[in-house]
Amino acid sequence: MVAELTALHWIYVVFIGLIIGFMVMRRDTSLICIIGIFLIAITATGSLSGSVSSIFNSFIYAITELLSTILVISIIVAMSKTLTTTGINDVMISPFSKLIRNSTLAYWTIGILMMVISWFFWPSPAVALLGAVLLPVALRAGLPALGVAMAMNLFGHGIALSGDFVIQAAPKLTADAAGLSVNEVLSASIPLVFIMGTVTTVVAFYFLKRDLKNGKLTSSTGVVPGGTEQLSKAGAPLLSIRQKTIFAILVPLLFLLDVAAMFLLNLQGGDATALIGGTSIFILLAITLTAHKNRGLEKTTAYLIDGFQFGFKVFGPVIPIAAFFYLGDAGFGKIIGDYLPKSSQGIVNDLGIALAGLVPLSKEVAAITLTTVGAITGLDGSGFSGISLAGSVAALFAVSIGKGAATLTALGQIAGIWVGGGTLVPWALIPAAAICNVDPFELARRNLLPVLIGLVVTTIAAMFLI
Repeated sequence: MVAELTALHWIYVVFIGLIIGFMVMRRDTSLICIIGIFLIAITATGSLSGSVSSIFNSFIYAITELLSTILVISIIVAMSKTLTTTGINDVMISPFSKLIRNSTLAYWTIGILMMVISWFFWPSPAVALLGAVLLPVALRAGLPALGVAMAMNLFGHGIALSGDFVIQAAPKLTADAAGLSVNEVLSASIPLVFIMGTVTTVVAFYFLKRDLKNGKLTSSTGVVPGGTEQLSKAGAPLLSIRQKTIFAILVPLLFLLDVAAMFLLNLQGGDATALIGGTSIFILLAITLTAHKNRGLEKTTAYLIDGFQFGFKVFGPVIPIAAFFYLGDAGFGKIIGDYLPKSSQGIVNDLGIALAGLVPLSKEVAAITLTTVGAITGLDGSGFSGISLAGSVAALFAVSIGKGAATLTALGQIAGIWVGGGTLVPWALIPAAAICNVDPFELARRNLLPVLIGLVVTTIAAMFLI
C-alpha cells in the first residue's frame, strides 16, 4: 500500500516538529497549534473565511470530545472542597495515622493512600485531602517534609495519574489521538504503569533512606503548616463529630460501590466516568446541604463554580493542542471537510504508511522514540497538553512496524505524565511542595534520578510487550 502525501501531510509534520521544539524550550504551544490549524485549513479549502471558522470549529470539536472529562474533574474538585471545608477529610484519613510509626511506614502509607485517593479525586485535590492531616504525623515518625512530598508526587502525580484507571482522562486523550479505544490503551498501560511505579518508588525510597542514614535529610526538614478548624461565620463547626464520621464512612463506601458496579455491570469509559461524576454530585449536595443548612443552595453553586474554574484552568491549554492533533485522524473531515485524497486513511495513518515504506523501524527504536516524545511533551508542566502528540506518534510508528499501537501509546502517555504531571517539572510540583512547605526545585531534583531509572526500565519492558 502506497500513501499519497500532500501539502497537508507535510504541514502537519512541520508543526509537530515545531510543537516539540517549543516544548523543549519551555514555551507555550497554543499559538503554534492555532497557526497550524489555520494553515492546514487554508491549504485544504483555499477559503480565508472557512479557514478562520475552522479554528473555532476545531475548538468546539476538541471541547466536545473532552467535555465529559473536564466535567467530571470539575465536579470531583468541587466535591473535594466540601470535604476539606467541613473537615470530613480529616476524619477519613485519621485512622491511617495510627499506622505511621516510623519513616518507612510513613512513606509507603502516605504513598499508597495518595495513589488510591488520586484514582478517584485526581492528585491535586488528593494532596489537599492528605497533606494537611498526615504531614505532621509523618514528621513525628521521622520522615522529612521532602519525603512526604516525594511520596505524594510519585504515587499520585506519577502512578495514579499516568494510569488514570478510574476517571480515564489521560487514556482518552491518547487513545483518541492514536485512533484506539480507551480500553485498549488502559489494558496496555497496566503492566507498564506497574513497572514504572514499582521501580521509581522503590529507587526513590532507597535514596531517601540512604540520605536519612547519612544525615543529609532530617525529620525537621520543612515546616508543619498550621492546622485550622473549619468554622462557619458564627464560629461553630460546620458539622458535628458524629456527622463528620457518618460522611467519612459514607463517601469511600459510595465510591467502593461504584467500583463494584463497574465490574458487575461492565461499565467502562464514558459510562464509568458518568457513574463517578454522578456519585460526586450527590455527595457534594448531601454534605453542602447538611453543613451549610439555610445557605446550602448558594454554597452548592459556589462549590460548583470553584470546580469549573479549576477544570477549565487545567484543560485550557489542552484544548488548542488537542484541536490540532484531532486533525490527524477522524477530526479532519468533521472540522475542515472532505479535502484529503480519496485513498487517505487520515493524515497520521498516511504518514505511518509512507514511513513504513521508507524507513524499516524496529520495536526498540519505536519504544525509545515514544518515551522521548512523551518526556518532551511533559516539559510544558501540565502532563496532559502534549500527550495527544504521543498518541499520534504512537499510531504513526505502529503502522510502520505493524504492531504495538496500544503499548506505544501507553508508553508515551506514561512518559509524558511522569515528567510533566507533577514529578519532574518544577512548576508542576507546586501543590505538593506548597502543602509540605518545601522548595519545588529541590523536590524535582530528588525525583529526577528515580524517575529517569524508571523510564529506562519501563521502555525496555515495553520492547518485549510490543
